[in-house]
Amino acid sequence: MAGEIANHLTAMPYDVTEWPEEPLDPYSAQVAHAFEVVGPAVVHIAAIQANGRGGTGSGVIFAPDGYLITNSHVVAGATRLSASLTDGRKFEARLIGDDPATDLAVLRLDATGLPHAEFGHSSRLRVGQLVVAIGNPLGFQATVTAGIVSALGRTLRSPSGRLIESVIQTDAPLNPGNSGGALVDGRGRVVGINTAMVGQAQGLCFAIGGDTAVDVTARLMRDGRVRRARLGVAGQTTPLDPRLSRRLRRAAGSAVMVSEAMPEGPAARAGVLTGDVILEFAGETVFSVDDLHRLLTAEIAGTDVSMVVMRRARIETLTVRPDVDG
Repeated sequence: MAGEIANHLTAMPYDVTEWPEEPLDPYSAQVAHAFEVVGPAVVHIAAIQANGRGGTGSGVIFAPDGYLITNSHVVAGATRLSASLTDGRKFEARLIGDDPATDLAVLRLDATGLPHAEFGHSSRLRVGQLVVAIGNPLGFQATVTAGIVSALGRTLRSPSGRLIESVIQTDAPLNPGNSGGALVDGRGRVVGINTAMVGQAQGLCFAIGGDTAVDVTARLMRDGRVRRARLGVAGQTTPLDPRLSRRLRRAAGSAVMVSEAMPEGPAARAGVLTGDVILEFAGETVFSVDDLHRLLTAEIAGTDVSMVVMRRARIETLTVRPDVDG
């Protein structure tokens, strides 16, 4: 019987050019689109140290004149850097700036007219949303994995020991070599920079939010480093009840809840308590941890700044003097 079936199949015409092209299902279409748009802008990075040892990772070109973003830990200690594109071209890379506090770094390739990716807003992501990870795990270039946003507002410890806020948790599988690669939404916009995974678990992977990446990149390109003021708090973006937002006349229903006020830190000295919700800082409305990071510039270190917090449904205005961080 098996032989008869085989003979019958062999006798059938087999011209794939006559097969009609079937449209992709919506899920596959989004994944394919994300790769087609961003894949050419994701590079394989080789980092060679003084002792001759090398490491690898990924990076994302964000400007046609060769600027790319990657993880700080990918390039840490390297004396020579190079980047390979998916089309086979290879360029030497130069470190423009490094920020271990957010595990981000900016490199530049000596080239123009390069494929580049567009950044989206990580603050607009929703739990359950499709995301696609593009990188070079274990040296396999231009590898794509897909998953969903598992959680938002996570906190991750950076190589420098500082807590990175507003981290995206995803179940899009990552492996060594994915670090510095792109986390992309279904529209083909980079919403995160892949940075870490939990080795003993499945589906626990993390990316630096795209909003943080854009802000840090701009500072690194301008100054080569990120100078900050320090409040001495750990916090997370938290939703506010819509009725409370209306009462406070806020345009968005979120703020920053203090999960820890470091003893003897600037915030603790000003009277900030764990559980306080920061609504305003330096006269600006605070919707997210990224907003607070953006406002903690080096220029305000050592100066008195007003901070409006909500404490057990009471609104209080405190005066805090941030320290210089680094």
